[in-house]
Amino acid sequence: MNILQVNSVCGVGSTGRIATDLHAILESRGHQSTVAFGRGDARNCSNTIRIGNQIDNYLHVLRTRVFDSHGFGSAKATTVFISKIEKLNPDLIHLHNLHGYYLHIGLLFNYLKQIKKPIIWTLHDCWAFTGHCAYFDYIGCDRWSSSCHDCPLQSDYPRSFLFDRSRKNYEEKKELFSGLSGLTLVTPSKWLGGLLKDSFLKDYPAIVLNNGIDLAVFKPKSETFRHNNKLKDKFVILGVASVWDERKGLGYFFHLATILGRDEIIVMVGLDSNQMKRLPPGIIGIAKTNSTKELAEIYSAADVFVNPTLEDNFPTTNLESLACGTPVVTFNSGGSPECVNDGCGLIVERGDFPGLVAAIAKVRTMGKRAYSEKCREHAIISFDKIINFNNYINYYAKIIPGADSDTPRETE
Repeated sequence: MNILQVNSVCGVGSTGRIATDLHAILESRGHQSTVAFGRGDARNCSNTIRIGNQIDNYLHVLRTRVFDSHGFGSAKATTVFISKIEKLNPDLIHLHNLHGYYLHIGLLFNYLKQIKKPIIWTLHDCWAFTGHCAYFDYIGCDRWSSSCHDCPLQSDYPRSFLFDRSRKNYEEKKELFSGLSGLTLVTPSKWLGGLLKDSFLKDYPAIVLNNGIDLAVFKPKSETFRHNNKLKDKFVILGVASVWDERKGLGYFFHLATILGRDEIIVMVGLDSNQMKRLPPGIIGIAKTNSTKELAEIYSAADVFVNPTLEDNFPTTNLESLACGTPVVTFNSGGSPECVNDGCGLIVERGDFPGLVAAIAKVRTMGKRAYSEKCREHAIISFDKIINFNNYINYYAKIIPGADSDTPRETE
């Protein structure tokens, strides 16, 4: 098989690592694989296509900030990319995040409708069926189910400072994303799969395939992080995010810091420079890291992983923590609780801060050792990337005419 993946980034962040993990498994099984991406540098991938350049990204950002037309910039870059798809002639195109200031979705989808190849689109958030935002449930917005307008999240990603184009964006997406033969939608969580049924994408076949992680990297490690940060006798509460904001639960950690015991400490990974400057006492801040080895050491050092996200799809951070033997405490929001079963952590109703504190206290009373073995076992059974991403590859073979997942087809 000859597979092309398209994502905003390559080898960094959760979606970038998903794309490169899939790429590695495809190549290990003798298939041809290419990852096309639009931002930053490619990592951990031997065969890539860069869509546009940094100037294209900046111009797309400017267009978004002023006109709220995210996804409708980068016309020249997309035209050049389409010519490269023609030369590559893949058997199947696997789309991931199409937002991220690098693609013109109008040009791309009009082209995809012409070539009539099998398409898989993994939705890592809700952007595909809204007029602006990637998430909406945490503020109780339901406009996406009929027609977006007067967006209450205009100032959130992808931020627009001047115009609100949410109604027009919604109508254009609906027209562009409808009527594509051979498209299958994939959601990593049952929660997002449920939302699809009420969206304008409801007529497409959709399946749930959980994300996977590298269990050889994310596993219990030595206490290096505790030793280096003088945390030997501390109860360590960990939070990890690629971007910290209201939706991710930043405020809950700041509130939690005000009631910490003397032997308790919070470690937050993924903070930006401004957030680092205003950290309250009791929180150790760490900038964003793309080192999976470093992340595994931090997860392993923690006594509990707290994910107070108000809405998320299927957080990879939860899976990584479980694989390192650290229990998860999370809100019952989005797809976050779907990976937490009995013995692996606790689920608290969304926004319930006293409940969050009580859950952390319960983990402390029980002790991390009461959870670790079940956490690791659950990760091995349910979130092994080799097994989970092989499910993708087997599905590729099912929908590519004449393909065999175990017998790669030679390409010219």
